[in-house]
Amino acid sequence: MEKIIDLIQSSSYTIVFTGAGMSTESGLPDFRSKDRGLWEKFNPDELANVHALEHSFEEFTEFYQFRLGEINKYKPHEGHYILGRWEKQGLIKGIITQNVDGFHHDAGNENVMELHGTFRKFYCNRCKREQKRERYINGEHQCSFCDGSIRPGIVLFGEMLPEDVFYKAEIETGKADLFIVLGSSLTVSPANMFPMIAKEHGAKLIIVNREVTPMDYYADFIVRDKSIREFLVEMDLNL
Repeated sequence: MEKIIDLIQSSSYTIVFTGAGMSTESGLPDFRSKDRGLWEKFNPDELANVHALEHSFEEFTEFYQFRLGEINKYKPHEGHYILGRWEKQGLIKGIITQNVDGFHHDAGNENVMELHGTFRKFYCNRCKREQKRERYINGEHQCSFCDGSIRPGIVLFGEMLPEDVFYKAEIETGKADLFIVLGSSLTVSPANMFPMIAKEHGAKLIIVNREVTPMDYYADFIVRDKSIREFLVEMDLNL
């Protein structure tokens, strides 16, 4: 851990990459986990996609209202707030995340690259104008400008990742001399390419994850015996 602390202190450009494990430590169940209420009430495989948005809008909306309600039950944990402070202190330059809950923004991070979109934003699927989140929560699902369908600002199955966000994440990763993965299995493509991009540009790679990942072979340090919160708290106390 001392060597990791030294790396963070000496790094001039640290980028953090977060996956589902970052959010589950807030209590938020993993979207893919079937031992939860979401799968008892809905089948995400059938509803979290473009086809459902276009052909089963009522069921699609009910599903995402439920998901949003679930997210609203939770909040960022201490590790999120530590990353927020680290960005303000210049210890990290940005966060690339696979998560859609918006917890990094809530905890004070500003340079957040949300590869799969975010539940912080909603927009009209027809005219693309942004809509107020509160309207969606309150059951208003038609655009006030063109009467199109309001949808969450997340990437659905069948949609491309946002090009501008992905491109920015690539640029930031290429600048990194230290790349820290927090709570990602690194199995979802193309998001899992970023650790390799970092290594190819000479960065040191730290992976903090309970399970083995396909990128462990390339990592300079692997932490499996601590939660993400525990890891970040320990780092924060010693920096």
